[in-house]
Amino acid sequence: MDERATDDIEVIIPNLHWRYSGVTATNRLMAPRIARMVRAVWCGRDRPDGIAALGFTGLLRLRLRAPQRQPVRIWHARRNDEMMIGLLLKLLGWRLGLVFTSVAQRHHTWITRFLMRRMDAIIAASRASASYLKVPAVMIPHGIDTRVHQPPEDRAAAFAAGGLPGRYAIGCFGRVRAQKGTDVFVEAMCRLLPQYPDFSAVIVGAITPEHQPFAAALQEKIAAAGLSDRIRFLGEVPIDEVPRWYQRVTIYAFTSRNEGFGLTLLEAMAAGAALVAARAGAAEEVVRDGDTGVLVPPGNADALAEALRPLMADPAKAQEMGARARAQILAEYDADREAARIVEVYRSVWAARA
Repeated sequence: MDERATDDIEVIIPNLHWRYSGVTATNRLMAPRIARMVRAVWCGRDRPDGIAALGFTGLLRLRLRAPQRQPVRIWHARRNDEMMIGLLLKLLGWRLGLVFTSVAQRHHTWITRFLMRRMDAIIAASRASASYLKVPAVMIPHGIDTRVHQPPEDRAAAFAAGGLPGRYAIGCFGRVRAQKGTDVFVEAMCRLLPQYPDFSAVIVGAITPEHQPFAAALQEKIAAAGLSDRIRFLGEVPIDEVPRWYQRVTIYAFTSRNEGFGLTLLEAMAAGAALVAARAGAAEEVVRDGDTGVLVPPGNADALAEALRPLMADPAKAQEMGARARAQILAEYDADREAARIVEVYRSVWAARA
């Protein structure tokens, strides 16, 4: 960016993390929408289309300048290290208003509490995450792009394109590890798939080196059950392929033992999949139990299997639940609505600093 352009920057969205994660995905979803409403730039890796980049040289030019139209620039952090950097820049003379979004549902460390007390505004992604904060927060639930995540025109044709055996699929998406409950899903599938030959199961998500033994044990269990052709580990698929896999599943299992928010349940609902969700992350706040999904205790394969059974026995019932789930997401969890509410938080910081 040229020097004149830096004068117009009102919001800096840092993404200072080496690993692609749910936080990164949320940042990428929000940033272009925010950039349509205010003069925003992206600082860091994995920049999405629709927002300009700000490099180190451009950042240095901002030190002693306020933007032309606002008293300070907003630095919107989503991680501890981003809060630290924003606070350091502010102490060194950058004219910044500091905003932090918290999704964690746990008691925070002293350093996180220290940093949050020095933010100008805190956003909580759910009531549960807000309950762990010791500072006032604005509750803004996550949204998703309902144009990217939408039902297929023909789910049977979408399923066929995936190359899975049978007629229907159950999906579980997320990194393969105990925290995501992949083992709970595999246990339930080993029990149910022999009874429902029209169904296959698909697990979409990276297997990192430290979790290879965990994944290998699950694959051995699947092989011992004779289900290796019907429970598929796809690994990490390209970002633009993920929505197509949501469209291929009739039922989605959200099995996390603990979670910050859990965007996959929103994405699956938006794609019209019936949902069985562990009571983790924001599931209890999002899912209308028995209507747009079914809630079960986390880490409980028995409960998961029993909740999945009636949906597998009656795929038409599953499709009706998926349609209701899609309608709920359209009404309550659209990404444009989330971005607009975030910008209102920025405006409140600007008003206070003015």
